[in-house]
Amino acid sequence: MEHRLVYLLNVGQRRLQRWSQARTALGGATAAQSGLLFFLGENDGALMSEAAAALDLGAPGMSGLADRTEKAGLVERRADESDRRIWRLWLTDAGRAARRRSKAGLKDLNARLTEGFSEAELDVVARWLTSLQTKFPAADEGEV
Repeated sequence: MEHRLVYLLNVGQRRLQRWSQARTALGGATAAQSGLLFFLGENDGALMSEAAAALDLGAPGMSGLADRTEKAGLVERRADESDRRIWRLWLTDAGRAARRRSKAGLKDLNARLTEGFSEAELDVVARWLTSLQTKFPAADEGEV
């Protein structure tokens, strides 16, 4: 087998994205919104900058994601009580429900992604994908 890793990674990501978007059209949260909902489920009331760091997003990307997720009624943006210049994100009841649905869908998706692979093989794949974060740090970590 030829290891065209960049090509395979890109094609796999695009197909997974299209598959995910098709299910989002049926009433779910987008993959990006789900990531935010998962983060806020453990960090409700987090600063937008904290959410951005956790999701590996820059300020403009985080602002757009917060706008879209707020417009969908899944989060509420509130000014920080001690510093009104900064914003915190809070899950709404609809956001909590969407988070539960997304978690259930993610369980099914992970089962589909891992089907046919041993734990040892998955450990190697996870290690390889994780290594990309070190080999190619975010632009704000000094390498552009």
